[in-house]
Amino acid sequence: MTPKSFQVSRVGLFTPRFIRNLRERVIEFVLFLAACSSVATTLGILYILVTESLKFFSEISVVEFLTDTQWTPLFLEKHFGILPLLSGTLVTSGVALLVAIPLGTIAAIYLSEFAPNRLREIIKPCLELLAAIPTVVYGYFALSVITPLLQKIYPNLPTFNMLSAGLVMGLMIIPLISSISEDAMAAVPVGLREGSYAMGATRLQTALQVVFPAAISGISAAYILGASRAVGETMIVAVAAGLQPNLTWNPTEQAATITAYIVQVSLGDLPHGTIEYQTIFAAGLTLILMTLLLNIIGYFLSRRFREIY
Repeated sequence: MTPKSFQVSRVGLFTPRFIRNLRERVIEFVLFLAACSSVATTLGILYILVTESLKFFSEISVVEFLTDTQWTPLFLEKHFGILPLLSGTLVTSGVALLVAIPLGTIAAIYLSEFAPNRLREIIKPCLELLAAIPTVVYGYFALSVITPLLQKIYPNLPTFNMLSAGLVMGLMIIPLISSISEDAMAAVPVGLREGSYAMGATRLQTALQVVFPAAISGISAAYILGASRAVGETMIVAVAAGLQPNLTWNPTEQAATITAYIVQVSLGDLPHGTIEYQTIFAAGLTLILMTLLLNIIGYFLSRRFREIY
Protein backbone atom coordinates (compact mmCIF):
# COMPACT_ATOMS: atom_id res chain seq x y z
CA MET A 1 0.00 0.00 0.00
CA THR A 2 1.43 3.37 -1.00
CA PRO A 3 1.61 6.21 1.54
CA LYS A 4 -1.04 8.10 -0.41
CA SER A 5 -3.54 5.22 -0.33
CA PHE A 6 -2.85 4.65 3.38
CA GLN A 7 -3.61 8.30 4.07
CA VAL A 8 -6.85 8.07 2.11
CA SER A 9 -7.90 4.96 4.08
CA ARG A 10 -7.21 6.71 7.37
CA VAL A 11 -9.25 9.70 6.28
CA GLY A 12 -12.05 7.39 5.24
CA LEU A 13 -11.93 5.59 8.60
CA PHE A 14 -12.22 8.67 10.83
CA THR A 15 -15.24 10.19 9.14
CA PRO A 16 -17.55 12.53 11.07
CA ARG A 17 -20.15 9.77 11.18
CA PHE A 18 -17.63 7.31 12.68
CA ILE A 19 -16.53 9.86 15.29
CA ARG A 20 -20.14 10.62 16.20
CA ASN A 21 -20.98 6.93 16.59
CA LEU A 22 -17.85 6.36 18.65
CA ARG A 23 -18.72 9.27 20.91
CA GLU A 24 -22.25 7.93 21.41
CA ARG A 25 -20.89 4.48 22.24
CA VAL A 26 -18.52 5.95 24.81
CA ILE A 27 -21.32 8.00 26.40
CA GLU A 28 -23.58 4.94 26.44
CA PHE A 29 -20.85 2.90 28.13
CA VAL A 30 -20.28 5.61 30.78
CA LEU A 31 -24.03 5.76 31.50
CA PHE A 32 -24.10 1.97 31.74
CA LEU A 33 -21.29 2.05 34.31
CA ALA A 34 -23.15 4.71 36.28
CA ALA A 35 -26.28 2.54 36.35
CA CYS A 36 -24.26 -0.53 37.34
CA SER A 37 -22.58 1.37 40.17
CA SER A 38 -25.88 1.82 41.99
CA VAL A 39 -26.74 -1.85 41.54
CA ALA A 40 -23.26 -2.88 42.71
CA THR A 41 -23.56 -0.65 45.77
CA THR A 42 -26.91 -2.19 46.68
CA LEU A 43 -25.57 -5.71 46.23
CA GLY A 44 -22.51 -4.86 48.33
CA ILE A 45 -24.69 -3.56 51.17
CA LEU A 46 -26.87 -6.66 51.03
CA TYR A 47 -23.78 -8.91 51.03
CA ILE A 48 -22.38 -7.27 54.16
CA LEU A 49 -25.72 -7.35 55.97
CA VAL A 50 -26.45 -10.97 55.08
CA THR A 51 -22.97 -12.33 55.88
CA GLU A 52 -22.77 -10.54 59.23
CA SER A 53 -26.37 -11.43 60.08
CA LEU A 54 -25.65 -15.10 59.43
CA LYS A 55 -22.92 -14.94 62.08
CA PHE A 56 -25.47 -13.43 64.47
CA PHE A 57 -28.14 -16.03 63.71
CA SER A 58 -25.61 -18.82 64.14
CA GLU A 59 -25.69 -18.01 67.87
CA ILE A 60 -29.20 -16.56 68.25
CA SER A 61 -32.16 -18.43 66.81
CA VAL A 62 -34.47 -16.68 64.36
CA VAL A 63 -37.46 -17.69 66.50
CA GLU A 64 -36.02 -15.92 69.55
CA PHE A 65 -35.15 -12.91 67.42
CA LEU A 66 -38.72 -12.60 66.11
CA THR A 67 -40.70 -13.55 69.21
CA ASP A 68 -38.80 -12.35 72.29
CA THR A 69 -40.41 -9.22 73.74
CA GLN A 70 -37.20 -7.80 75.21
CA TRP A 71 -34.22 -6.24 73.48
CA THR A 72 -31.31 -5.93 75.92
CA PRO A 73 -28.13 -7.05 74.10
CA LEU A 74 -26.08 -4.43 75.94
CA PHE A 75 -27.25 -5.49 79.43
CA LEU A 76 -25.95 -8.23 81.71
CA GLU A 77 -29.13 -10.27 81.16
CA LYS A 78 -29.19 -10.40 77.38
CA HIS A 79 -32.33 -10.66 75.26
CA PHE A 80 -32.40 -10.41 71.47
CA GLY A 81 -36.04 -9.84 70.56
CA ILE A 82 -36.51 -7.32 67.76
CA LEU A 83 -40.16 -6.61 68.62
CA PRO A 84 -39.48 -3.57 70.87
CA LEU A 85 -37.45 -1.88 68.14
CA LEU A 86 -39.98 -2.90 65.51
CA SER A 87 -42.89 -1.45 67.47
CA GLY A 88 -41.08 1.85 67.97
CA THR A 89 -40.30 2.06 64.25
CA LEU A 90 -43.88 1.29 63.23
CA VAL A 91 -45.47 3.69 65.72
CA THR A 92 -43.30 6.68 64.81
CA SER A 93 -43.72 5.94 61.10
CA GLY A 94 -47.49 5.58 61.51
CA VAL A 95 -47.79 8.94 63.28
CA ALA A 96 -45.64 10.54 60.58
CA LEU A 97 -47.79 9.14 57.77
CA LEU A 98 -51.00 10.25 59.49
CA VAL A 99 -49.61 13.79 59.27
CA ALA A 100 -47.80 13.68 55.93
CA ILE A 101 -50.31 11.87 53.70
CA PRO A 102 -53.34 14.17 54.26
CA LEU A 103 -51.34 17.41 54.29
CA GLY A 104 -49.11 16.37 51.39
CA THR A 105 -52.08 15.28 49.29
CA ILE A 106 -54.01 18.49 49.99
CA ALA A 107 -50.96 20.57 49.11
CA ALA A 108 -50.48 18.61 45.88
CA ILE A 109 -54.14 19.05 44.85
CA TYR A 110 -54.00 22.77 45.52
CA LEU A 111 -50.72 23.28 43.65
CA SER A 112 -51.87 21.20 40.70
CA GLU A 113 -55.48 22.33 40.28
CA PHE A 114 -56.11 25.60 42.10
CA ALA A 115 -52.94 27.65 42.61
CA PRO A 116 -52.12 30.33 39.99
CA ASN A 117 -48.84 29.83 38.16
CA ARG A 118 -47.11 32.71 39.90
CA LEU A 119 -48.22 31.56 43.33
CA ARG A 120 -47.21 27.96 42.53
CA GLU A 121 -43.72 29.11 41.63
CA ILE A 122 -43.44 30.64 45.10
CA ILE A 123 -45.14 27.99 47.24
CA LYS A 124 -43.56 24.88 45.73
CA PRO A 125 -39.90 25.92 46.27
CA CYS A 126 -40.74 27.08 49.80
CA LEU A 127 -42.41 23.75 50.50
CA GLU A 128 -39.51 21.77 49.09
CA LEU A 129 -37.14 23.86 51.20
CA LEU A 130 -38.30 21.78 54.18
CA ALA A 131 -36.50 18.80 52.64
CA ALA A 132 -33.20 20.70 52.77
CA ILE A 133 -33.28 21.16 56.55
CA PRO A 134 -30.93 18.70 58.34
CA THR A 135 -32.81 16.01 60.21
CA VAL A 136 -30.90 16.69 63.42
CA VAL A 137 -32.44 20.18 63.38
CA TYR A 138 -35.86 18.56 63.10
CA GLY A 139 -34.97 16.36 66.05
CA TYR A 140 -34.09 19.26 68.33
CA PHE A 141 -37.15 21.14 67.08
CA ALA A 142 -39.29 18.21 68.19
CA LEU A 143 -37.52 18.02 71.55
CA SER A 144 -37.48 21.73 72.39
CA VAL A 145 -40.66 23.03 70.71
CA ILE A 146 -43.18 20.28 69.90
CA THR A 147 -42.76 18.30 73.11
CA PRO A 148 -43.33 21.32 75.44
CA LEU A 149 -46.45 22.21 73.41
CA LEU A 150 -47.76 18.66 73.71
CA GLN A 151 -47.03 18.64 77.44
CA LYS A 152 -49.52 21.48 77.84
CA ILE A 153 -52.17 19.11 76.45
CA TYR A 154 -50.78 15.92 78.05
CA PRO A 155 -49.14 17.00 81.35
CA ASN A 156 -47.78 13.48 81.96
CA LEU A 157 -46.08 13.27 78.58
CA PRO A 158 -42.40 12.34 79.06
CA THR A 159 -39.65 14.44 77.54
CA PHE A 160 -38.78 11.67 75.11
CA ASN A 161 -41.81 10.30 73.32
CA MET A 162 -42.77 8.88 69.95
CA LEU A 163 -45.63 11.33 69.38
CA SER A 164 -43.53 14.46 68.97
CA ALA A 165 -40.95 12.57 66.91
CA GLY A 166 -43.66 11.21 64.62
CA LEU A 167 -45.32 14.61 64.17
CA VAL A 168 -42.06 16.26 63.14
CA MET A 169 -41.19 13.35 60.87
CA GLY A 170 -44.55 13.91 59.18
CA LEU A 171 -43.69 17.56 58.58
CA MET A 172 -40.38 16.50 57.07
CA ILE A 173 -42.05 14.01 54.69
CA ILE A 174 -44.70 16.45 53.41
CA PRO A 175 -42.46 17.92 50.65
CA LEU A 176 -41.65 14.43 49.34
CA ILE A 177 -45.30 13.36 49.10
CA SER A 178 -46.61 16.69 47.82
CA SER A 179 -43.93 17.08 45.14
CA ILE A 180 -44.30 13.60 43.66
CA SER A 181 -48.11 13.69 43.90
CA GLU A 182 -48.25 17.11 42.24
CA ASP A 183 -46.06 15.89 39.39
CA ALA A 184 -48.32 12.86 38.95
CA MET A 185 -51.47 15.00 38.79
CA ALA A 186 -49.82 17.50 36.45
CA ALA A 187 -49.15 14.60 34.05
CA VAL A 188 -52.87 13.82 33.73
CA PRO A 189 -54.01 14.75 30.19
CA VAL A 190 -55.81 18.08 29.88
CA GLY A 191 -58.54 16.36 27.90
CA LEU A 192 -59.78 14.58 31.02
CA ARG A 193 -60.17 17.90 32.82
CA GLU A 194 -61.89 19.53 29.87
CA GLY A 195 -64.27 16.58 29.53
CA SER A 196 -65.15 16.86 33.21
CA TYR A 197 -65.78 20.60 32.90
CA ALA A 198 -67.93 19.98 29.83
CA MET A 199 -70.11 17.64 31.88
CA GLY A 200 -70.71 20.48 34.35
CA ALA A 201 -68.32 19.38 37.13
CA THR A 202 -66.70 22.00 39.35
CA ARG A 203 -62.95 22.34 39.80
CA LEU A 204 -63.13 20.53 43.14
CA GLN A 205 -65.17 17.68 41.68
CA THR A 206 -62.77 17.43 38.75
CA ALA A 207 -59.75 17.38 41.06
CA LEU A 208 -61.16 14.74 43.41
CA GLN A 209 -63.14 12.53 41.04
CA VAL A 210 -61.16 12.75 37.79
CA VAL A 211 -57.59 13.97 38.26
CA PHE A 212 -56.86 12.22 41.56
CA PRO A 213 -58.04 8.76 40.42
CA ALA A 214 -56.19 9.15 37.12
CA ALA A 215 -52.95 9.97 38.96
CA ILE A 216 -53.39 7.41 41.74
CA SER A 217 -50.51 5.30 40.43
CA GLY A 218 -47.97 8.09 40.99
CA ILE A 219 -49.66 9.20 44.20
CA SER A 220 -49.50 5.70 45.69
CA ALA A 221 -45.81 5.62 44.78
CA ALA A 222 -45.39 8.90 46.68
CA TYR A 223 -47.07 7.36 49.73
CA ILE A 224 -44.80 4.31 49.62
CA LEU A 225 -41.69 6.48 49.28
CA GLY A 226 -42.88 8.56 52.22
CA ALA A 227 -43.39 5.41 54.30
CA SER A 228 -39.90 4.17 53.40
CA ARG A 229 -38.47 7.56 54.32
CA ALA A 230 -40.23 7.45 57.69
CA VAL A 231 -39.08 3.91 58.45
CA GLY A 232 -35.46 4.80 57.69
CA GLU A 233 -35.35 8.09 59.60
CA THR A 234 -32.61 8.21 62.23
CA MET A 235 -31.77 11.52 63.88
CA ILE A 236 -35.29 12.71 64.69
CA VAL A 237 -36.19 9.54 66.57
CA ALA A 238 -32.75 9.31 68.18
CA VAL A 239 -33.07 12.83 69.59
CA ALA A 240 -36.79 13.07 70.37
CA ALA A 241 -38.12 9.53 70.88
CA GLY A 242 -35.43 8.19 73.20
CA LEU A 243 -33.06 5.23 73.10
CA GLN A 244 -34.82 2.89 75.50
CA PRO A 245 -36.27 -0.22 73.76
CA ASN A 246 -39.84 -0.51 74.89
CA LEU A 247 -42.51 -2.82 73.45
CA THR A 248 -45.48 -0.46 73.32
CA TRP A 249 -47.96 0.83 70.78
CA ASN A 250 -48.71 3.98 72.75
CA PRO A 251 -47.17 7.00 70.95
CA THR A 252 -47.06 9.04 74.16
CA GLU A 253 -44.35 6.78 75.58
CA GLN A 254 -40.67 6.70 74.78
CA ALA A 255 -39.16 3.93 72.71
CA ALA A 256 -36.21 3.17 70.49
CA THR A 257 -36.39 2.49 66.77
CA ILE A 258 -34.20 0.22 64.67
CA THR A 259 -32.24 3.13 63.22
CA ALA A 260 -31.76 4.76 66.62
CA TYR A 261 -30.35 1.53 68.04
CA ILE A 262 -27.92 1.20 65.12
CA VAL A 263 -26.66 4.72 65.81
CA GLN A 264 -26.35 3.99 69.53
CA VAL A 265 -24.21 0.88 69.01
CA SER A 266 -22.18 2.28 66.10
CA LEU A 267 -21.04 5.22 68.23
CA GLY A 268 -20.22 3.04 71.24
CA ASP A 269 -17.11 1.14 72.29
CA LEU A 270 -18.23 -2.38 71.45
CA PRO A 271 -15.46 -4.44 69.81
CA HIS A 272 -16.05 -5.68 66.29
CA GLY A 273 -16.99 -9.30 65.88
CA THR A 274 -18.87 -9.65 69.17
CA ILE A 275 -22.47 -10.79 69.25
CA GLU A 276 -23.51 -7.41 70.66
CA TYR A 277 -21.93 -5.59 67.71
CA GLN A 278 -23.44 -7.99 65.17
CA THR A 279 -26.92 -7.12 66.39
CA ILE A 280 -26.78 -3.93 64.30
CA PHE A 281 -26.46 -6.02 61.13
CA ALA A 282 -29.45 -8.16 62.08
CA ALA A 283 -31.44 -5.00 62.83
CA GLY A 284 -30.27 -3.44 59.56
CA LEU A 285 -31.33 -6.53 57.62
CA THR A 286 -34.77 -6.30 59.23
CA LEU A 287 -35.00 -2.66 58.15
CA ILE A 288 -33.99 -3.56 54.58
CA LEU A 289 -36.67 -6.25 54.45
CA MET A 290 -39.29 -3.77 55.69
CA THR A 291 -38.46 -1.22 53.00
CA LEU A 292 -38.32 -3.98 50.38
CA LEU A 293 -41.81 -5.10 51.40
CA LEU A 294 -43.07 -1.52 51.11
CA ASN A 295 -41.56 -1.17 47.64
CA ILE A 296 -43.12 -4.45 46.51
CA ILE A 297 -46.51 -3.31 47.78
CA GLY A 298 -46.08 -0.01 45.97
CA TYR A 299 -45.14 -1.78 42.74
CA PHE A 300 -48.22 -3.98 42.75
CA LEU A 301 -50.47 -1.08 43.75
CA SER A 302 -49.12 0.96 40.84
CA ARG A 303 -49.76 -1.89 38.41
CA ARG A 304 -53.23 -2.47 39.83
CA PHE A 305 -54.32 1.15 39.51
CA ARG A 306 -52.70 1.45 36.09
CA GLU A 307 -54.87 -1.40 34.85
CA ILE A 308 -58.01 0.21 36.29
CA TYR A 309 -57.44 3.73 35.04
